Amino acid sequence: MTVITKNKNFWILWLLLMIAVITYFSGNLLDGKDKTIFMPGPLTSGHYQIDIKCKACHGESFSSREDMQKKCISCHGEQRKKPFDSHPEAKFTDPRNADRLENINALKCVSCHVEHQPGMTINNGLTQAVDFCIHCHGDIEKERPSHKGMEFDSCASSGCHNYHNNRALYTDFLIKHIDEVPTFEKRSLPEKEFAGVLDEVATYPHRKYPVKSLQLVQKDAPADLLYDTQIDNDWLTTAHANAGVNCSACHIKRSDSKQAIWNSKPDHTYCTSCHNQEVAHFLKGKHGMRLAQDLDPMTPGFARLEMKSDSFEKELNCNTCHQPHKYKLDTAAVDICLQCHNDKHSLAYKKSAHYTLWLEEQSGKAKPDTGVSCASCHMPRINYDVSDWLRRVTVQHNQNANLKPNEKMIRTVCANCHGLEFTLDALADKNLILNNFNGQPGIHVETMDLARKELQRRKKSGN
Repeated sequence: MTVITKNKNFWILWLLLMIAVITYFSGNLLDGKDKTIFMPGPLTSGHYQIDIKCKACHGESFSSREDMQKKCISCHGEQRKKPFDSHPEAKFTDPRNADRLENINALKCVSCHVEHQPGMTINNGLTQAVDFCIHCHGDIEKERPSHKGMEFDSCASSGCHNYHNNRALYTDFLIKHIDEVPTFEKRSLPEKEFAGVLDEVATYPHRKYPVKSLQLVQKDAPADLLYDTQIDNDWLTTAHANAGVNCSACHIKRSDSKQAIWNSKPDHTYCTSCHNQEVAHFLKGKHGMRLAQDLDPMTPGFARLEMKSDSFEKELNCNTCHQPHKYKLDTAAVDICLQCHNDKHSLAYKKSAHYTLWLEEQSGKAKPDTGVSCASCHMPRINYDVSDWLRRVTVQHNQNANLKPNEKMIRTVCANCHGLEFTLDALADKNLILNNFNGQPGIHVETMDLARKELQRRKKSGN
């Protein structure tokens, strides 16, 4: 009896345990917000922020490759077109290149970028063998004698080729910039022009907020609203007040019923009426991608980079960097970044030549747009097609758009001040990067040497 009783108790306990386990997993699968317990492995640094939102990548059907491809394109589609992508989809849908797909289906993102595989994932989320270029370029020695003897696992070495974005590394571009000086005598960032083109921005609410300076008596905040009068003083000094952007522009979002509802703490969706391009970029970057998936905001404590502990709980949105009612761009460009980032590269910034240039500009000793802040490199000013009829300089708020591979920084950032050969050497020097470019490159890459040989070959052959 004792044995039977023990066995009975064991099976009852086992049954209760199984019910509990099934209930727990079923609850998370069907209704739970956190589904990371079902992941076969961790996500890459580019996607881990949204790991609890499986549908962000898998779609409703979950296992459909077509649905996953659509999800990839929904986020990365702009970068997969010419001139940004050196291997756009059109290259492989061309019947003349159909045979290229036999070894690697380059039409599908997951052919080269498989998530949940940390053991086989290398830089830029690549899960293909690093020498995959050989499948299409096995006879490169015939076309480029200078490449004779080079191993295919060196194609993507720093300063050489990037599969997707090769805009600063293709041969004609290299030849165009041969023998440039390391640092230009005249150097400056693209000039900000948003205020000057407002008349042409169709999405700007011109009727409601004409572009003219406002006085304190013109503010349209509710009369019964209690707040610190410092807010008034801050607002009056901003570009908002000088451009006619009143309180309601940021605190009221018109619903379909046109009913005005005051929000004391507006989020990023309130910024889109004037800054829709900036918000769109922000939502694609690591700072804002959780908001794009209707998740809680990103916080520094969630980051994989080293962050300052007292900033761990800070929620990232537009006002985190731009400080409500102040919107001081110089503060947002340096001080706000260093309130959170605690990695070696960030901490070395204030010892760099770039920071010296920034201080000179801020003090008035140097001309505007000649200083180099954190934002100058990581949130650069770019030429952007706002519409079919308007192209303007805007700040790229997707702060990781030009990070990996870092040669993506060349055209939008480095080329404003530095020659191409110096830039390639600097971006290839990992120690110099950690030191925030405080000094000269300690290594030299062959890229420009090969470009010189190619130029000589062309001159001899007459091509």
